[in-house]
Amino acid sequence: MAVIKVHAGDFLPKNGEFNGRQLVLKTEAKHSRGETIELSELDQVEVASEENAKRIGGTLGWGAVGAVALGPVGLLAGLVLGGRKKEVTFAAKFKDGRRLLATTDSATFIKLQAAVF
Repeated sequence: MAVIKVHAGDFLPKNGEFNGRQLVLKTEAKHSRGETIELSELDQVEVASEENAKRIGGTLGWGAVGAVALGPVGLLAGLVLGGRKKEVTFAAKFKDGRRLLATTDSATFIKLQAAVF
């Protein structure tokens, strides 16, 4: 399951989920479990911004792998290149008029965008 970080809109600013077929987003009425929304309910999905995020755990892991494989040069390469992922902040509009501003990984964003194509 992919994480959807909600920033603003008609949903609570808490983490939601995407399971490949549905979004689960927190609302005032369903703040504990969240509301399940089918992808067919998406009307528009647009990029608001893209950024490269660097995760510390991935960076250290790739640094260790690089050090074992290639010594000091591999350590540096692993620390520089490891743990990178692209995050996309996007705006979505649903067919019922609700809106969402959120951030997710680029693979999940592509799936959401493909659903409205």
